[in-house]
Formats: sequence, structure tokens, C-alpha cells
Amino acid sequence: MPRRSSVVIVSPALAAANNGNWQTARRWKTLLGPEYRVRITQQWPDREAPKDEIMLALHARRSAGAIEAWTQVHGLRGLAVVLTGTDLYGDILTDARAQRSLHLASRLVVLQELGPDALPAQVRHKARVIYQSTTARQALVKTSQHFVAVMVGHLRAVKSPETLFEAARLLKDRADIRIRHIGEGSEAHWTSLAEATARDCPNYRWLGGMPHAATRRAIQRAHVLVHPSAMEGGAHVIMEAVRSGTPVLASRIPGNVGMLGDDYDGYFAPGDAAQLAAQLARCQDEQRRFADDPGRAWLARLRAQCDRRAPLFAPEAEHAALLQLLQELEDPR
Repeated sequence: MPRRSSVVIVSPALAAANNGNWQTARRWKTLLGPEYRVRITQQWPDREAPKDEIMLALHARRSAGAIEAWTQVHGLRGLAVVLTGTDLYGDILTDARAQRSLHLASRLVVLQELGPDALPAQVRHKARVIYQSTTARQALVKTSQHFVAVMVGHLRAVKSPETLFEAARLLKDRADIRIRHIGEGSEAHWTSLAEATARDCPNYRWLGGMPHAATRRAIQRAHVLVHPSAMEGGAHVIMEAVRSGTPVLASRIPGNVGMLGDDYDGYFAPGDAAQLAAQLARCQDEQRRFADDPGRAWLARLRAQCDRRAPLFAPEAEHAALLQLLQELEDPR
């Protein structure tokens, strides 16, 4: 049996945070386990560092120290830097450490097809697109008694929760449209706004943080996922909706377009609550209008478009892309 190379995944967050970086690190360890020896750490070097032969560093700025230390030991070999939303569309524009990480890396991994466009031209040749993945869920028959929209996103400015709050207020007299919001509130400003929206709008409920399994069930049961983010590198929740047969209404930002495709019909302008509210109303109104022929409804077209993107987010596709990346890192010719 051939010797398995050792891979270290450097993640700014570990299990306690349970955020996107940790979910990516944990999933990659599982996917690569049959072919490589894989471990996850927050700091590098550490006691096990001498055994490491390949590094996958999540986040150009937050893992900059580990990236710098790796190159001092290994030179410009065996290092891939994985760019998430806040570094791809933020840090690499202004932060010197993040910019240096781009130049030190052998490969740069982005999580959706428009990611390479955000990189400086001189390093774009290093870019590899690896879509994140999730298991498929059975598409459920949705209730016709009302319309359910769910947003999954912590109450943070980057997720633009105010867009959902404003849309809920515009629709507060529509008892047939129910808006559910899943996400932790750690900042008093956003928590207060969510609570005020719930008081004023009977059709809006903030559910707080929920376990991942329960969140996926909520997405599966909803008619549509609302994703109004101001910045994304490649949102887990979009792929989870697509792989559950739930269409998406999303802000037209590069991170979302790179997931759903430029020709997707379910975009609204970033921050445009009126447009989002109109889209939600259209979904429900057409659900009633075309009750005898639901395939004619706009929502059916959105679901068909999402279904065509679903294979991009399959675990076997992510596994194959990761193996190709590691082969390149082992033999960078």
C-alpha cells in the first residue's frame, strides 16, 4: 500500500465556533481521509508540524502567520490558501498580510466560479475553483395553505439582515406569507431590530440559532430560501437549499452569482427590500393562481434552475476537485 502524505488544515475557527471555516475543515478531513493523513489545527507550527507535507490554510489574513511559517520551512511548495468571502472580497484589497499570503501560496482556492475574478491578475493563474458540497435531501411537497420563506444567517452586517426586516414590514399585512429567520444574535443592535420586527410583523419570526440538522429540515420544508448577504465567498446555505430542492432568492453579488449562475432568475439588487418583498409576493400569488398547473409558476422555474446546479455541490465532485488540488501540490510542475 503506498505511503499516505500528511495534510494539515489550518482553520481560524475550530469546532466550538461551528462556522463556515470549521464546517469546511471538518468536511475536507472526512473527504480526504481515505487517501491522506489529515489533521486540523488553529495554530502552526505545533508539536506535530514536522510530519506535515501539505498545508491547506483557510483565510488569507487570519491564517497569515501559519502561511508565513510554512514557507520558512518548506519554501513555495505544498501550500494552498483557501479564500472565503471576507478575505476574497475584503482583506486582500487592503491588508498587507492577506496580500502576501496570495503570493506565498502555490495554489489559491476559491469556492465559486466568479472567485478568480476578484484576485489580482498576477496571481490568478494559481486559482482553482472547488465548490463545497453537502448531501442531497428529498424535495418535499410544500403546503398550499400559505407561503414559507426562510433566511439562514447570523445577525451580522455582512449578512444584511436589515433587508429581510424591511421586506417583512412591507409584507406585514400578508398573513399568507410567513418569514422565518434562523441565526444567532450576538450584537445588541441587530438583536433589537429582529425583536422589533417580530413585534410589529406577525408574519416574521426570529428563531435564533438552531442545530445544523434542524436548520436543514427548515430549509427543506420552506418554499424558498432568502439569502440577502452583502458579501459571500460561497455560502453553505445556498448549496444546502439547492441540494434540498428548495429554490433561492438571493442578492445579486459575485459570491451568490458564482454559486447560482449568471442566468439565474431569482436575484434582487443588494439591499433592495422592496424588490425582495415583491418577489416573495409573486411566489405566493402565483402559487394560488397556478394551483392546478404549478409548473407554470415562477417558483417552478427557479427550482428547475437550481436543480441544474445541484451536481456542482455533490460530495463526489468536491472530493475529485480536492484530490486534483493535492496532486498538484505534491507535484507542482
